[in-house]
Amino acid sequence: MDETLAPMEHLTVSESWSLVRSMPVGRLAVVFEGKPEIFPLNHVVDQGTLVFRTAEGTKLAAAVGHDVAYEVDGVGSEGAVAWSVVIKGRAREVTRLHESLEALDLPLQPWHQGPKPRLVRIEPEEVHGRRFAVRPTSEHPAAPHAVDE
Repeated sequence: MDETLAPMEHLTVSESWSLVRSMPVGRLAVVFEGKPEIFPLNHVVDQGTLVFRTAEGTKLAAAVGHDVAYEVDGVGSEGAVAWSVVIKGRAREVTRLHESLEALDLPLQPWHQGPKPRLVRIEPEEVHGRRFAVRPTSEHPAAPHAVDE
C-alpha cells in the first residue's frame, strides 16, 4: 500500500472487508442494561458476515438479537497511514446444525483460555471504512501527564 495519500479517504466495502480479514482482533460494541460495553475479541470473516466465539455471559446476552457495532483498525507498515472499519448489524447465535458444523470448521480459535462453545454471527447492515494520514510524532501536541493523587 502506498502510504502517501490525502488526509482521509473513505474505503469501499470490498477494501474494508479486506482490511478486517487482515487483522485477527477487533472490538465488539454493545449496550447492556442501558450502558455501553466494549469487548475485544478475535473474529473471522465468513461469506460477508463476521463470526466470533464466546461463552455464556454478558457478551452473549448483550449481542444476540440486538444491533451491534464491531470495529477493527490498524496502522500501515511505515506508520504514516492508519485505517478503521466499523461494521454495524444484528448479531445472532448460530444454532442450526448445518450452519454450526460449517462455522466450527472456520479458522477461529479464541485467544482467551476456557471454553467458548457459542458461535455468534454479525450480519452487517452497514460497513464503513476510512484510511487517513497519521500526523508525524514530532507534530503531536504534548499529552497531559497523569497525576496520582
